Amino acid sequence: MSKPQSDEQKRKQISVRGISVLEDVNEIKKGFNRHLHYTLVKDRNVATTRDYYFALAHTVKDHLVSRWIRTQQHYYERDPKRVYYLSLEYYMGRSLQNTMINLGIQTSCDEAMYQMGLDIEELEDLEEDAGLGNGGLGRLAACFLDSMATLGMPAYGYGIRYEYGIFAQKIKNGEQVEEPDDWLRYGNPWEKARPEYMIPIHFYGRVIDTPEGKKWVDTQTVFAMPYDNPIPGYGNNVVNTLRLWSAKSPVDFNLKFFNDGDYIQAVLDRNLAENISRVLYPNDNFFEGKELRLKQEYFMCAATLQDIVRRYKASKFGSRAAVRTSFDDFPNKVAIQLNDTHPSLAIPELMRILVDDEKLSWEQAWDVVTRTCAYTNHTVLPEALERWPVSLLQSILPRHLEIIYHINFLHLQNVEKHFPGDWDKMRSLSLVEEDGDKRINMANLSIVGSHAVNGVAAIHSEIIKKDIFRDFFAMCPEKFQNKTNGITPRRWLLLCNPGLSDLIAEKIGDEWPVHLEQLTKLKAFAKDPTFQRAVAKVKQENKLKLAQLLEKDYGVKVNPASMFDIQVKRIHEYKRQLLNCLHIITLYNRIKRDPTANFTPRTIMIGGKAAPGYYIAKQIIKLICSVGNVVNNDPIVGDKLKVIFLENYRVTLAEKIMPAADLSEQISTAGTEASGTGNMKFMLNGALTVGTLDGANVEMAEEMGNDNIFIFGMTVDEVEELKKKGYDATHYYNTNQDIKQCVDQIQGGFFSPGNPHEFQDIANVLMKYDRYYLFADYESYLKTQDEVSAVYQNQSKWLEMSINNIASSGKFSSDRTIAEYAREIWGVEPSWEKLPNPGEYK
Repeated sequence: MSKPQSDEQKRKQISVRGISVLEDVNEIKKGFNRHLHYTLVKDRNVATTRDYYFALAHTVKDHLVSRWIRTQQHYYERDPKRVYYLSLEYYMGRSLQNTMINLGIQTSCDEAMYQMGLDIEELEDLEEDAGLGNGGLGRLAACFLDSMATLGMPAYGYGIRYEYGIFAQKIKNGEQVEEPDDWLRYGNPWEKARPEYMIPIHFYGRVIDTPEGKKWVDTQTVFAMPYDNPIPGYGNNVVNTLRLWSAKSPVDFNLKFFNDGDYIQAVLDRNLAENISRVLYPNDNFFEGKELRLKQEYFMCAATLQDIVRRYKASKFGSRAAVRTSFDDFPNKVAIQLNDTHPSLAIPELMRILVDDEKLSWEQAWDVVTRTCAYTNHTVLPEALERWPVSLLQSILPRHLEIIYHINFLHLQNVEKHFPGDWDKMRSLSLVEEDGDKRINMANLSIVGSHAVNGVAAIHSEIIKKDIFRDFFAMCPEKFQNKTNGITPRRWLLLCNPGLSDLIAEKIGDEWPVHLEQLTKLKAFAKDPTFQRAVAKVKQENKLKLAQLLEKDYGVKVNPASMFDIQVKRIHEYKRQLLNCLHIITLYNRIKRDPTANFTPRTIMIGGKAAPGYYIAKQIIKLICSVGNVVNNDPIVGDKLKVIFLENYRVTLAEKIMPAADLSEQISTAGTEASGTGNMKFMLNGALTVGTLDGANVEMAEEMGNDNIFIFGMTVDEVEELKKKGYDATHYYNTNQDIKQCVDQIQGGFFSPGNPHEFQDIANVLMKYDRYYLFADYESYLKTQDEVSAVYQNQSKWLEMSINNIASSGKFSSDRTIAEYAREIWGVEPSWEKLPNPGEYK
C-alpha cells in the first residue's frame, strides 16, 4: 500500500501540478462508493481489484463530464474555426493517471484510496493500454490531442475504434509470437457511445448519370457508430473529444433469407460488415494493398467528413442558431489535417459530398477542399508510400475513382502549363501510375488536394523537397513547410517521472509543464554539484525500480550501477537494431579476450514489435534474444554486460523505461528516420543520446550543442555518395577483424548451437542485401560508444551533460509543434484559455 503523503508533500505536489485547490477527498470517496454500488453493483465483500479500478475511473470521469459538456457549449457559443485531426492510429496508452494529473486531482485520489485501504498504483496497473497505434505516428497523434486541449483549441480527433489494437507480443523460445490485444474485454470506462450520430457508409455499387448529376447507386451499406473519448487539457478545464468509429451492420434483414429459411446465415453475415473496425493493421512502414485496409481508410474518412459537414451546418453563427446552407465559409470554419496518407480519401470524399450531395460546381468544391485540407508526410521509405490498385478502387469506390481521375485530368493540365512538353514531369506528378498495374499514388493525391504539406523534422522536410516530392516542390514551393514533432511534457515527464518533476519545480517554478521552454533556466545548474547529486539520486531511484521489474519479469538480475543503454522502437532494418546487436557481440568478445580490462558495465535493453509478416525483423529479435542468452549466462562476463529484450513494448512500459535510461540509441541510417519522438522522451528525462544526424537528432544537437550528444556515422550527403559509388560489405568484412568475428559467429552457429544455420539469413542481409549500410557506420559507432563508456566513468561530466539535455528540451514540446500548425497551417490562434471551474458558471 502506498504511504500517505504529508501535508508538506501534498503542497509541493500541488505546486508542481500548478493547481491551487485540492478536490475534497471525501467527495472522491463518496463518488467511489456510489460507483462501486450503483454502476458496478458490488460491495466491498465481493468487489475485485479490477472493480475498484473501474469505480475510481468512473469517479475521475465524473470530474471530467461537466467540463466536457461546458467546453462543447463554449465552442458552440463562440463558433470558432475548428480543427479536425484525421488519423488511422491513436496510441493513447492509459488514461486514468493522465486525467487525474490534467484535472489536478491526483493527490486527492491518492489520499482517498489510501484512506480506504487501497493502493492507487495497483489500481492504475489494471487499466488496459489503448494500443490503437503501431508506434511513433499513433503516439504523436495522442500527444497532439493533449496539446490541442491544453492550448484551448477547438479540436477533434477522428479515428477507428479497433476492437483489437496492436497485438500483444510474447517472446517464446526467443521468438516473437503475436497474441490478440483484446483491450475491450472488460469494457472501457472512458468512452461514451453515441448511437444517435450513427452514419451510413457506402461501398461497391456503380455510378449512373442523372439529370441532377452523378449518382452512386446499388451500394452496400455499413453503419459507423461513434464512441467519444474525453481529452482533458492541463489545468484549464478544457475537455476536447476524440471520436472513434465502430462498424455496425445495417439492422434490416433481407426478407428473402426468412423465406429461404436461412435466418441464421443472415445473422452471421452481419459480422462481415463489422470486420471493418475489428483489428488494427500492424504494418505501418510497409504498404500492403489489402481490401480490408482500404475499407478502413474510407470508412473513417466518410464517417468523419459527414460528421464535420453536419457540425458545420448546425453551428451557431451570428447571434442565432440556424442551418448553414452556403459552403463559402467552410474553409474559414474547418481545418482538416491528414496524418500521413491513410486518411487521403478525405479529399475525394469531400469532393463527392460537395458536388454530388450539396450541388456545388466542381470549381467551387475544389476551392473549398484545397483551402480546408493539409497533409503531413511521415516517411521517406518508398515501400511505405500508399499506392492503391485502380482495379480495387473501381470495385469498392467507383465514384471516388472517377473523382480522382478528374482531379488528375485538371492537375495534369496545370502541370503542362508549368512544364510544357516535359513528359517525365507529367509521369512523376501524375496521381495515376501506369507502369505495370495501374495504381493511384495517395501521397500525390494528398499534395494536390492540400494547401499545405509538411515534414516532421527540419532534415526530413528538406529531403521531401529535394528528393521524393522534388517535382511538386518545383511546381508549388509555397505549399511545403516543416513542423518538427514534439511530445507532451505532461505524460512524458510530469506523469512518468514525478521525482525529476519535483526537482525541476523547486529550481524554476511550476509553469514549465505548459511552458517547456522555461527548462532552459536549468542550464545555470548544470555544473552545480548539489543539483547534480539530486538529479543522480532521482535517476538511481528510477533505475532501481526498473531493475526490480526486470528481475520479476525476466528473471535477470541487473547491476543498477551499470549504464542502462536502451533502444526501444519498432523493429525495422532502417532503425538498425542489428547495429546495436553487433556492438553487443563486440563488447562480449572484448570481455572474453581480456576479462581483467577496465570495462564500463552496461545493461543493454532492446524492445519493440516486428510486423507479423516481416521475416527479417523477427529474425533480428531472435538473434538479440540468442545473444542475450549467451552473454547473460557466461560467468566470465558476470554483471559487466547484460542483454535484455523487453517484451511487449508499449506506452505503459515506455513510461517506466524513459526515466531510468542513461543512454538512448537513435542509430538509424541518416536520411531514413522522419523525426523520431522516443529520442525526445529520453532527452527530456535526462538520458544522453548516441545517434546519427538523422530526423530530430539534428535539431536536438543544435539545441544542446554537440558537446552534450554523441554523434557518429555518415551524414545524409555521405550516404548518398556511398549509394552512388556502390556499397561493398565484403570490403569491411575483410578489413575489420571485429566485423569479421561478429559475422562468423552469427553464421557459424555460435549463438545458435542447436541450429548452426539459424541466422544465415541475417548474415546474408549483412553481407549481400544491406540497404542501410551497417558496416559503413560500424567503426564510427564503436569509437563513439567507447567515448560514451569513458564519459560515464566521469559521473560529474555525465550529469552535467544530462542536465544540459533536460534544459535543452523546450523546443520538443508538442505544445510548440501544435502552436506552429495552428498559426501557419490551420489559421487558428492558440488561446491558452482557461475555462471557469465547474460550479462557477452563471
